Amino acid sequence: MEKPRLLRGHKGTVTCCIASRARPGILVSSGEDGRICWFDLRCKDAPFTVDVGTEPITSLCFKAGNEDVLYGSLGTEIIGFDIHMASSMKRLESYNHNKEEINQIAFSPKSSFLAAADDSGETKIIDAHQKSLYKTLRSVHNNICSSVQFLSWRPWLAVTGGLDSKLVLWDFSKGRPQNIIDFATPNPGSHKTFSDPGQCFNPPFVHSIAISEAEIGTGLEKIGAIARGDGVVEVIDIESDFVPSKSKSTSMPRGGSQTRLKEKASSSSQDQPKSLQLDYRLGGHTAAVASVCFSLFGERGKFIISGGDDALIKVWDWSKHLRIEEKASKEHLVWTINLKEKVNWLCTTTMDSQNLVVCDTSKVMKVYTVL
Repeated sequence: MEKPRLLRGHKGTVTCCIASRARPGILVSSGEDGRICWFDLRCKDAPFTVDVGTEPITSLCFKAGNEDVLYGSLGTEIIGFDIHMASSMKRLESYNHNKEEINQIAFSPKSSFLAAADDSGETKIIDAHQKSLYKTLRSVHNNICSSVQFLSWRPWLAVTGGLDSKLVLWDFSKGRPQNIIDFATPNPGSHKTFSDPGQCFNPPFVHSIAISEAEIGTGLEKIGAIARGDGVVEVIDIESDFVPSKSKSTSMPRGGSQTRLKEKASSSSQDQPKSLQLDYRLGGHTAAVASVCFSLFGERGKFIISGGDDALIKVWDWSKHLRIEEKASKEHLVWTINLKEKVNWLCTTTMDSQNLVVCDTSKVMKVYTVL
């Protein structure tokens, strides 16, 4: 593999990065230095930088449908910026609804809602159009809520994950949980047990959630990838295994024994993926997985990229699981990248080259070309 391109602009550890969908090559990052950096990967110019404050900026997201608006979280506050002129970013609005430090923010792809998951275990749903608090999702996570994502095909549903090892599906219009998976509960139907030799013995905390943005009808859509503290990347068919529907039993599965993909209704005319755990048996991580994302390059959603505390990046072709009948194999792992630092965040771009961006515990981002 070629040496990565190095992106410099931060004075402290880089905490988050996001890539534009509308403008290929545009990348925005944030750091513990309270700075936001704007890069154009198509040129070698120095980045535009804005020093927002002294607190670390923990998360970034674009406003859906209008990437001229950028949101960043620092401490308990969310700030919105007008970035249509990167050299003169302007503050638009701010929200102070969270009680404790925000870990991740996300904007709904289909509406004006902004979500903020925090250390209290709560997630605030903010109506960015009305500029007011809409709902608080609480009383399920009993530890830090680390990650939140909306479901584009179900505009009133969101998924949160926490350091209580729970993955929670919410109807945020009602502020109620619809389903819960507790990864700390052993699953008799899974090939994985907590006594497997060589396994990472950290608890299966949920550190990161990614939802595939693949086109409908490709078979790669409506899939979630979960970065777990025990070194596993869990791949779940969100729609079939996690979203309640009238065609399913009114008693939804709980705990680690959630319905598996291979148990889908036989009425489906297409081959469906089975459950998939990308772990050390397949050449995966030997320490906690810190971040996970789906590929935006090539066939969108075909690859899952994970980064861990073992200072490794793993590129997985999880789509092979759609085409084979046998159990998951090492064929799913197509690339490993060795780093010198633990991974904080990952994102992919829509470009054919310079399409994987890595934020580790250093102040320099690395940009790789995958496949």
